[in-house]
Amino acid sequence: MGEFKNNSLLKLLILSIPLVMIFLLSACVTTGLETGQLQPYSLSGTEVQEHVLNNGLKVLMIEDHKSPVATFQIWYKVGSRRESAGKTGLSHYLEHAMFKGTPKYSSKEFSKIIQQNGGIDNAFTTKDYTMYYQTLISDRIGLSIDMESDRMTNLLLSPKEVSAEKNVIMEERRLRYEDDPQSLLFEKVTAEAITVHPYGTPVIGWMKDIQSIERDDLFNYYKTFYSPENAFIVVAGDIDPQTTIANIKQYFEKIPKVEVPQASIPQQPKQTAYKEFTLKKQAELPFILIAYQAPSIPDKDSYALEILTAIFSGKSGRLYQSLVKDKELALDSFAYYNGFYKDPYLYYFGATVKPGKDTQALKAALFAEIDAIKSSPPTERELQKAKNKITSDFIMGLDSTFFQGQVLGMFEIIGDWKMKDTYIEEINNVTVADVLLVADKYFSKDSSTVGILIPTY
Repeated sequence: MGEFKNNSLLKLLILSIPLVMIFLLSACVTTGLETGQLQPYSLSGTEVQEHVLNNGLKVLMIEDHKSPVATFQIWYKVGSRRESAGKTGLSHYLEHAMFKGTPKYSSKEFSKIIQQNGGIDNAFTTKDYTMYYQTLISDRIGLSIDMESDRMTNLLLSPKEVSAEKNVIMEERRLRYEDDPQSLLFEKVTAEAITVHPYGTPVIGWMKDIQSIERDDLFNYYKTFYSPENAFIVVAGDIDPQTTIANIKQYFEKIPKVEVPQASIPQQPKQTAYKEFTLKKQAELPFILIAYQAPSIPDKDSYALEILTAIFSGKSGRLYQSLVKDKELALDSFAYYNGFYKDPYLYYFGATVKPGKDTQALKAALFAEIDAIKSSPPTERELQKAKNKITSDFIMGLDSTFFQGQVLGMFEIIGDWKMKDTYIEEINNVTVADVLLVADKYFSKDSSTVGILIPTY
C-alpha cells in the first residue's frame, strides 16, 4: 500500500478500523487522481429497505442482483468504548468466544458450516462496535440467519473454552504490540493523548486486564450488550427483501428485549500542553509519531480533515515530497485520519528516520511541514485532486456488496445510516478556507503528543 516500506504501524492503524473502510480512507496512503472535476456522487440512488422488529432489532437491506452472492452482517453496538477500567479487552475477548459454540452448534462448527457451503465468515471488534459477517451464495443466506440468531442468545461460554482462548488473545497481543515496536509506540501515544476517554485504551485490552478476565465477566458482558435493541442487521446482495425479512423475523423476533444500560462516557479534556516521550525497543530504525485530538463525523471539520490527509499523503503529497524526496530525512511518511468514531479521536502524522539521519532534525522538519500548510495553503489543483481520490475510491468500493453493507453499518453506528447520502457531497463542498481553518484549529504544537521510537541493539 503506497510508499510504506516498514508498514507495521500502518497495518495496526488499519486493524483498528473495519478493513473495507480503507476504500474511504485510502487517500492517506496512495497518490491522487488527475485533477479534472468529478460529478458529485452519493448513495442516495441505492434503495435501502429499513425494518424494525417488535423487539427493537433494526434490519437494513440492499437488493443487488449483479452476482448471485449476499452478505449478512450483524452489528452489536458495543466495543472498547463501553469497557470499564480494569476490564479492557472484554469486547474483543467476547468476539473470540462467540465462535466457541451453543447447545445447537458446537465449538468451531459455525465457521465450518459456512465454509462447507462455499462461504466465508469473520468478525472484528473496534472501539465502538463488534461486527460478525458471512458472505455466501445468496440461496444459503438462511444459514446466517439461523446461526446468528442462535448465538445472540444461546452462547455457552464453557470455562474450558474461555480459559484456552485467553492464551490465544494474550499471544495475539504479544505479537501485535509487545513484539512490534511501532505498534507499541502507537498504543502508548494514543494513551498519552487520550487520558480520560476509553478511546485511550487498546481494543485488544491491556495485558494485565486480559489476564484478569474470567468466564463470569464475559457472560455478564454478553447478557448486558448482546441483545436485539443493541444490535442491527445489514443484508446486501442477491436477495428477495420480502423473503429475507420474513426469515429474519422468524428467527430473531422471538428473542426478548433486554434493557441496555445508558453509556456514561467521560469527555476527554482539550490538550493544551505539549507532550513528548521516548520508547526504547529493539528496532531497525527510529520512528516518530505525532497525534492531535480531532473531531469525528458528522462534525463539519471532519470532511476538511479527510481532504487535508489526502493533500499530505502519497508520493505526490506534501510530506513525501518534503521529508523523503527533498530533505532526504525520512524513509517514509504518512498522515492518517479516520472520522468514523462516535466521539472525537485523533489525527496522526508519522515518519521513519532514514539511516544515518538525525531523529531530532526529522521531528523538526515534520512539525515545520505541518505548520507550512497554514502559510502555504493548498492550491485548487491539490484540493480537487484530493476530492477526486476520495470520491473515486468510494464509488469503486460500491462494486462490493460487502462494502455496500459496511457503509450502511458505519454510518448507523455513528448516528444514522442516511448520512451516507451526503458524505461525498460534504467532501466536495470543502474549500481551501475550510482546510486552512482546520489546520489552524487542530494542529498546534502545544496540543500535540509525540512519541519517538529509539532503537536498542
